[in-house]
Amino acid sequence: MVRAGRFSGTADAPGDKSISHRALILASLATERCTVSHLAPGADVRSTAACLKSLGAQIEMDAASGAVVTGCGLTRLQSPGAPLDCGNSGTTIRLLSGVIAGSAVGGVLDGDESLRRRPMKRVLEPLRAMGAKAQGSRGKGGDETAPLQFEPGKPLAGRSHELAVASAQVKSALLLAGLWAGGRTTVREPHRSRDHSERMLKAFGAPVQVLEGGAVSIAGPTAALHAPAQLHVPGDASSAAFLVAAALMTPGGEVEVRGVNVNPTRIGFFKVLQRMGAILELTPEPDSAGEPVAAIKAREASALLSTELASAEIPSLIDEVPILSVLATQARGLTTIRGAAELRFKESDRIAQMARGLTAMGAEVEELDDGLRIRGPSRLHGARIDAASDHRIAMSFAVAGLIAEGETFIHGAEWADISFPGFFQLLSRLSGGAVSVSGEQRRPGRA
Repeated sequence: MVRAGRFSGTADAPGDKSISHRALILASLATERCTVSHLAPGADVRSTAACLKSLGAQIEMDAASGAVVTGCGLTRLQSPGAPLDCGNSGTTIRLLSGVIAGSAVGGVLDGDESLRRRPMKRVLEPLRAMGAKAQGSRGKGGDETAPLQFEPGKPLAGRSHELAVASAQVKSALLLAGLWAGGRTTVREPHRSRDHSERMLKAFGAPVQVLEGGAVSIAGPTAALHAPAQLHVPGDASSAAFLVAAALMTPGGEVEVRGVNVNPTRIGFFKVLQRMGAILELTPEPDSAGEPVAAIKAREASALLSTELASAEIPSLIDEVPILSVLATQARGLTTIRGAAELRFKESDRIAQMARGLTAMGAEVEELDDGLRIRGPSRLHGARIDAASDHRIAMSFAVAGLIAEGETFIHGAEWADISFPGFFQLLSRLSGGAVSVSGEQRRPGRA
């Protein structure tokens, strides 16, 4: 890809990945037939669907990002006859850990090489505290990793959990396990994480409560979940972030992304952009799946200002830190991102990958244990970037390439399909052809 002379147009945000996982899981645990539309189109959500089918749900996926789900209920899950393949999806393996442990059907959860490196003790330990018989493989530093083995057992007991790190995935796994557990399951976090599970559990009739201070509680065992006949997934804010960032940094840039989920726990990125001087317009649209929705219009920012991000802000923009790091290279002053150590345990070590790649492109970057310091503005130049099997790294450096002098090559660009199939084609359309997907970009290391 080469430097873009423009970036303008309109686009629809793909379905929200976080909500898509939860919609399929809860619909599979209900007994009614539910038609789910506008699912996230990437491979992660299909991994969740395949696992749920192995547990007894009937799921008919269609080519238009929709699915018809006939659930098996909370009491008729079946033990899978083979390990459940979660692919590259951390959300799949962590949320289904709560389902497998809570239902006590037993089974093995596994995934690809990248997923097998991700830490799982953080979800296994609280499940074991509820009575689950669960064990992972030995990982780095005494952690546990996939494959995860769950033995059939007795019903779990509800208990109160104090999470050391805010995590929507761990919180959701514990709430899902709490559907079957006897008594009350309560989860407290140091900072509020995204609340899609709480919203959707309520929509399916689960006895979930949000307590004072942001703690979440569910009373179990739950008799049944009831699915709506129709459920439309709103657009993904994390995917929209890449298009908004490209418009802000490109001369004359202007883009409108429609149908974006603007849940308060998901828009930290856009709030930070406004603090940095970005010009954003949010036009409300009809709610979807219990979530607020808006069209977001962004225009080139003549002078972005640096900012400081503290740990309390990170849960609301954890997935957007890589693309925010790219924006920081064009902001005047020193941008500091702290409290983001969780990024070292995603599909890749995102802190190290962003520091390495941005430095290669000419940015002034300091890698911290839990974040980054970036001084701007910098004149970026093209470089060869390794996406490290990480969709957000691939997409972040694609946007960086639009403002860099010379050519940028991304090895592993195909990983963008995990969450945003067609991303590079859309980027090419909006940038007037500045992006091309070559064989080298599609097949890193095979040229």
